[in-house]
Amino acid sequence: MKRLTCIVAVILLVTVTFQVQAQDDASMKAWQAYMTPGDVHKMIAKSDGNWKEDITMWMTPGAPPTKSKATCINTMILGGRYQQSVHKGNMMGMPFEGMGLLAYDNAKKIFISSWIDNFGTGLMYMEGTWDDASKSITFKGTSVDPGTGKDMNIREVMKFIDDSNMLMEMYAVVNGTETKTMEIKISKN
Repeated sequence: MKRLTCIVAVILLVTVTFQVQAQDDASMKAWQAYMTPGDVHKMIAKSDGNWKEDITMWMTPGAPPTKSKATCINTMILGGRYQQSVHKGNMMGMPFEGMGLLAYDNAKKIFISSWIDNFGTGLMYMEGTWDDASKSITFKGTSVDPGTGKDMNIREVMKFIDDSNMLMEMYAVVNGTETKTMEIKISKN
């Protein structure tokens, strides 16, 4: 009887060990896939370099737009996993600086964008999906409305026209209606 008990215990121990090892192998493969830049990251990297921006902004619906110019430097960072964008220019007669991070999350299969600039103290966060037909990413998220101190829904469409031209359009929900607030024509320097 003791011998049978020992054999059963050894079989259980070996079975549990193999199950744990299989889970560890699957977990390691999942982490490997999560952390490895792929084809989407290579696509993002195509927009690395120096860009010039022609910016049109609408401060309120129906008002005449303001126009300005800026420059942007896109750089893949952290081993090609994220793209950092540094923007500089003048807006409304004031020096402007901004920085964005663009990511593609391999596990969630979504794009993630964050933005900060010297015209605010908050952070804009958006998630987006790729549309192959229009070669664009449509982001949705929230940003604070400084006038009310409350979050407002925003949408951004980033179109990759060709290797030398992009178009960014930003929309905000104002009084329950989505309104275009910004358009940036981006061209390779």
